Amino acid sequence: MTNQSDQNLTAENSGNVKSRYLPNYEKSVQTFRLVVQIAFVLLCIWIGIEFYYFVKFLESGGAAAFVERPPGVEGFLPISSLMSIYYFVLSGEIHTVHPAGMFILLAILIMSVVFGKSFCSWICPVGFMSEYLGEFGRKIFRRKLKLPRFLDYPMRSMKYILLGFFAYSIFFVMDKASLKQFLDSPYNIVADIKMYYFFADISRFALIVLSVLVVGSIILRNFWCRYLCPYGALLGILSFLSPHKIRRNAETCIDCGKCADVCPSNIKVDKVLTVISDECTSCQNCVDVCPVADTLEMKSIVTNRKIPKMAVGITTIAIFLVVTGAAMLAGKWQNNITPEEYLKRQESVRAYGHPTGPAEIRELKKDKNVPTQENQ
Repeated sequence: MTNQSDQNLTAENSGNVKSRYLPNYEKSVQTFRLVVQIAFVLLCIWIGIEFYYFVKFLESGGAAAFVERPPGVEGFLPISSLMSIYYFVLSGEIHTVHPAGMFILLAILIMSVVFGKSFCSWICPVGFMSEYLGEFGRKIFRRKLKLPRFLDYPMRSMKYILLGFFAYSIFFVMDKASLKQFLDSPYNIVADIKMYYFFADISRFALIVLSVLVVGSIILRNFWCRYLCPYGALLGILSFLSPHKIRRNAETCIDCGKCADVCPSNIKVDKVLTVISDECTSCQNCVDVCPVADTLEMKSIVTNRKIPKMAVGITTIAIFLVVTGAAMLAGKWQNNITPEEYLKRQESVRAYGHPTGPAEIRELKKDKNVPTQENQ
């Protein structure tokens, strides 16, 4: 049994006693977060295996055993999913080619409004790999490497430039008719299959690019997420709407700097009272490492009530399961493409192309001869 004097530790700042405080005995959530991340990685692997056998069925011309296409693969088609959401807003209709992708993206957007970019640190498989590549790099270099500010800020803008291009092309160039034309197009129907071939028959150039991203993530933690991911840029913007933020109690803070050191997004948590950043992923690393009780906490900026760390992860998972589960129960999860149509599309899958810029997207409004799901 510990004495009260043992529990009340003396904190020193620059050689001077700053305050007496209670140590933070609250249990870390990082093991739980790791379990959640691994579970979603395994789910993605399972989806990938199922999709592999589905493509093999198509390649055999229907001779191989039929394996149903897993709708979850549409989670890797964020642009098509964003178009589907916009089409739903304009028409009130759930487009039937990639409906699962729309609901997956919708769940992720809701997560971002509730707990910021929690998807990136709790669920995203790319975020998981990027995070642990960065940890590997930190062990190699024995410190966390980061770019100087004059390089970091311009490079962080790249993901917003990419997002701006997609946002302009979708929300400002396309109307309801051109959205439907694209979503019905042969390219969109087989977009997931084309994605499979991108990795299965990867080109030398693509392999070099992926290798650069891996090496970049070892040197600079979260390289892809921080500088290039337009998906993360969108979630970062939405995160500003979240009423839940990390808050620091300046009166009990001992300026140890541990929170800033462990932050995967290089946020100077120890220098602000409220973390308002498009890079914060609600991973709770800073809250876990803080040595002082009730000094760093996730709080509601509306009620100022503390949000338990475990609640962040559980709520993030619950949002995903509720939204996708509702789609399944409503019969809106599977698409309406038959195996026979997929077999027909497979014959020309490598020939289907997509618009490469706003000018070509505008042509969708004019070109009434572009083959669609209905007239093919």
